Amino acid sequence: MKADGIDVVNFSVGEPDFNTPDHIISAGQKAMDDGFTKYTAGPGMIEFRKAICAKLSQENGIDYDPSEILVSNGEKQSLYNVCQALFQAEDEVLVFKPYWVSFPEFVRLADAEPILVDTLSEKNYEPDFEDLNRKTTIRTKGVILNSPSNPTGGVWREESILRLLHLAKKNNWVLISDECYERLVYDGKFVSTEKLNRKHQIDANVITCFSLSKTYAMTGWRIGYAAGPKGIIKAMAKIQGQSTSCANSIGQRAGIEALNGDQSCVEEMRLAFLERRDLIVQLLNDLLDVTCETPGGAFYAFPDFSAYLGRNVNGEILKDTFDISDYILGCAQVVTVPGDGFGAPGHIRFSYATDTKTIQKGMERVKAALEKIN
Repeated sequence: MKADGIDVVNFSVGEPDFNTPDHIISAGQKAMDDGFTKYTAGPGMIEFRKAICAKLSQENGIDYDPSEILVSNGEKQSLYNVCQALFQAEDEVLVFKPYWVSFPEFVRLADAEPILVDTLSEKNYEPDFEDLNRKTTIRTKGVILNSPSNPTGGVWREESILRLLHLAKKNNWVLISDECYERLVYDGKFVSTEKLNRKHQIDANVITCFSLSKTYAMTGWRIGYAAGPKGIIKAMAKIQGQSTSCANSIGQRAGIEALNGDQSCVEEMRLAFLERRDLIVQLLNDLLDVTCETPGGAFYAFPDFSAYLGRNVNGEILKDTFDISDYILGCAQVVTVPGDGFGAPGHIRFSYATDTKTIQKGMERVKAALEKIN
């Protein structure tokens, strides 16, 4: 549509709309000028891994050695690597729904089976532990946690994370914690899963995956990292060494500046997202027959459109959220993401990684489109 000159409002994007902060860009440019354009050590530059360790100690309250850090081509590669290192055929891995679409596929690519566990929308999409217990078997080898969440924006309470950590310890599961939205929390302070694990002396096996993409608007730089037990990190590094060798050297140098440099840009972006969150949640709840919980983090709202399922528009029945999203796109030129793709029928994901003027314009269009549905 955009290629045809149509004015499209895009609520589907999964990345900040801000440019990478200037001091980080300058560090990348300097890296090229200074000749940092070669291969690095497979697990990442030692200077970068030391900077990561300092960040994790100062900001997250957890101490690591550089040998317990793996730098990857985006956090996504770290998540893929850990599944490849840990799981195999006949293993089962618990994945909470709604889920980021890659989680089940990472598990399947390791020849294991993702087991989808229900969550409670009224409790920040925390686990339905009764459903979790029903679906746990002797083949369960791991569990994936994502808080703040994509697609819901939900942030789990410490109580639920601790309960999951105790289950992981009791059953000898590896808990994989995806914390890419750690700096985008709005109504409280973020606490890393591994910090809780150590503070409460649970001693569960935890691998934590982090990203520079969302915190520093560096999605195209492809820099993420994992922190965890040395043996698992070493196995992940071997897999990465045979696939992509190392993360790009220029991005790693820029990553050092991101972690060590001025952090005011992070707070400025967080506050902008907070303003946008409050606006889009209000406008979504103003829509007829739509309800939306207030997300505690990330930059997604996940409203419930289930009241429109089975209804008629233009002679067609809206059977699922794919139909609803397609209708909104065709009628209003607004792009949204169907919840069915995240394992959440009836819901639609709206990203508020765009300016307030665009949010208002897009929501006015959605409102007008919904009013035409019988």
